[in-house]
Amino acid sequence: MIDEDPDFEEILVCVFGIRDHEVRTYLMVLDNPDSTVEELADRLDRDRSNVNRALATLREKGLVSRKNRIVPGGGNVYQYTATPLAEARALMHETLDEWTDSVHTRIDRFGDEEF
Repeated sequence: MIDEDPDFEEILVCVFGIRDHEVRTYLMVLDNPDSTVEELADRLDRDRSNVNRALATLREKGLVSRKNRIVPGGGNVYQYTATPLAEARALMHETLDEWTDSVHTRIDRFGDEEF
């Protein structure tokens, strides 16, 4: 039923239910560990609020983590690091397996419930 082989980015979108700009953000963080929102916004040419939302989604999905760094002279900033590809692949398999199990259960229940 699959007409073509999906690429890595398409699979991320499908498995995690994320958007293309969130995939681009993940890949940018992967290539630039310990980046701040401001640095990522500049590299992605996106508004900081959009990058913040993308990072929140990626954190929720387990694809990005953050740590708090104290800035010399006062204040703090968050730095973001992507989940390494090997771990992201394992997470993709786990997420897809959970989804597949739930779909199989739903298929088995078709006809047993009212629509």
